[in-house]
Amino acid sequence: MPVQHLPVYQQRVEAQLQQLLTARAHTDARLLDAMSYSLLLGGKRVRPYLVYACGTMLGATLHDLDGPAAALEAIHSYSLIHDDLPAMDNDDLRRGKPTCHKAFDEATAILAGDALQALAFDIIASHPYQHVGTASIVRMLQQLARASGYNGMCGGQAIDLAQTNQRTNLQQLERMHRLKTGALIECAVELAWLCSSKQHPAELAALQAFAGALGLAFQVQDDILDIESDTQTLGKPQGSDTKANKSTYPALLGLTQAKQKAQQLYQDALNALAALPYNTDELRGFAKYIIERKF
Repeated sequence: MPVQHLPVYQQRVEAQLQQLLTARAHTDARLLDAMSYSLLLGGKRVRPYLVYACGTMLGATLHDLDGPAAALEAIHSYSLIHDDLPAMDNDDLRRGKPTCHKAFDEATAILAGDALQALAFDIIASHPYQHVGTASIVRMLQQLARASGYNGMCGGQAIDLAQTNQRTNLQQLERMHRLKTGALIECAVELAWLCSSKQHPAELAALQAFAGALGLAFQVQDDILDIESDTQTLGKPQGSDTKANKSTYPALLGLTQAKQKAQQLYQDALNALAALPYNTDELRGFAKYIIERKF
């Protein structure tokens, strides 16, 4: 089951992001350069892909999906800028290039992250939707705020920092990753749902279960690659989690059991998709891509 539309959706969101940045009124050229540097640096575009793949499966138009897809990537990029800062993970490389604070400076990187976070909500609020009502737009804003804030990504990042150099268990590790990584991945399918005309709660629950399993599988594979891959392939320092004494699945379970955990989560994701009355081949292929990727 190949992921047929992954490059198509990657190119589509890249074009949307470029257009959105170009349309910004001029304030400070260096800040805009830093925002563009991080936002357009490439990457897998997992969250925008899920918006497009889930949304089109549910009958939403690509035009309407452009808004939430771009917004999620802006949030994700902001989080990476701040994650790489000396006060957080202190990383020098991101996607094979110097991190934002290395390419510019720490103050500019902080502001670039702040500006991209604000841009995300502006995108959702001002996107020229064709078939999405005001109530759904408000719900999208609420979902994105929750997924990226204290009860989502930021909360997970705080737990990650607190658990560094600390003993943890599997339940604590999964809770952290469901917030830090999984919240935005679940948000992607929720925003796609809100762009469609679907109204069956059971179908949304199945999509959320799929995204929840996928988000954890993504993180398990990330932890495995931190051990088995290399810096050039990863585009970021190999072994950085181990050196920083981070809580990871291989550290807790061992490498073999971590790989078994990834396979279990992959099956959980497929089982969730089986409950949906749609052609889920694209999403099934993407789930396989997530646990077999090498970067």
